[in-house]
Amino acid sequence: MMMAGTLTNTFPSFPFTTKPQNPLTTHSTNPSFPSSRLRHRAIFAVANPVQPPQIATDSTTPGQYRVDVLSESLPFIQKFRGKTIVVKYGGAAMKSPELQASVINDLVLLSCVGLRPVMVHGGGPEINTWLGRLNIPAVFRDGLRVTDADTMEIVSMVLVGKVNKTLVSLINKAGATAVGLSGLDGRLLTARPSPKAADLGFVGEVARVDPAVLRSLIDTNHIPVVTSVAADESGQPYNINADTVAGELAAALGAEKLILLTDVAGILEDRNDPNSLVKKIDIKGVKKMVEEGKVGGGMIPKVNCCVRSLAQGVTTASIIDGRVPHSLLLEILTDEGAGTMITG
Repeated sequence: MMMAGTLTNTFPSFPFTTKPQNPLTTHSTNPSFPSSRLRHRAIFAVANPVQPPQIATDSTTPGQYRVDVLSESLPFIQKFRGKTIVVKYGGAAMKSPELQASVINDLVLLSCVGLRPVMVHGGGPEINTWLGRLNIPAVFRDGLRVTDADTMEIVSMVLVGKVNKTLVSLINKAGATAVGLSGLDGRLLTARPSPKAADLGFVGEVARVDPAVLRSLIDTNHIPVVTSVAADESGQPYNINADTVAGELAAALGAEKLILLTDVAGILEDRNDPNSLVKKIDIKGVKKMVEEGKVGGGMIPKVNCCVRSLAQGVTTASIIDGRVPHSLLLEILTDEGAGTMITG
């Protein structure tokens, strides 16, 4: 597995002061320029400089492929440079050490080329592990964790004290500078009880967002890492769905893009056919899919989160496959993407 810190000597000094030729015209007549599949593999090679890319043809060297793919990425980097992107991190990408390293490296790379990433995370499996160690049963209703006072204490300790600081450490090790926050810090998030509080306990919703503390960090080239714990006006902490937190933060920051990492390929036209991926859809289209029952289960709250953020000014929202290595780079630096993009 590639060590996360290997990017620091590769990308921070990327020479953006000299504008290269437009790669869309430079390579459009080059028959040896890589196909989309090869470009995907080349992006993996660029993001893993310690692993020599095994994609060269007779007419190109591995180094040339790296140069080509970086050059081809220029229009995408120019499009997103200086823009805020909010990434919700969870699922398989959080449980697998290899995928975790992939996501961390992607964030650092994107930061190094001028994007302004914000990470939002949950940590359900880690919470379950610690509840088990303390003989506290994990109870779920309608996919939501029933959170009594004891469980809320464990949720806070695990998410704020362990998972958040682990991610901050990994990002710092990879060469960027991360700052860990919960919703309580700087009054970033104010919570309110869920309408189902009688059944779910201390499960909350986002009542208000004050992004001032995030803006100051982003403006000084820090990567905020936000966990989905917040308190209400009285100081009572609540466990909030991380997808919801990501969507509300993206809206409050006026983010260019919201990205939700999931354990599926994206939105499927036919839920039973993994090859029926919908690559791009607008709000009207995705609402129709929900009404027709084509989108169901755990995908519904993710879609609702995306629709709400788009309605509040986020430019695009994407639900992408976090099981794919470097899916963040594929989503942002290629025209094919890595899942489903929803537009306003």
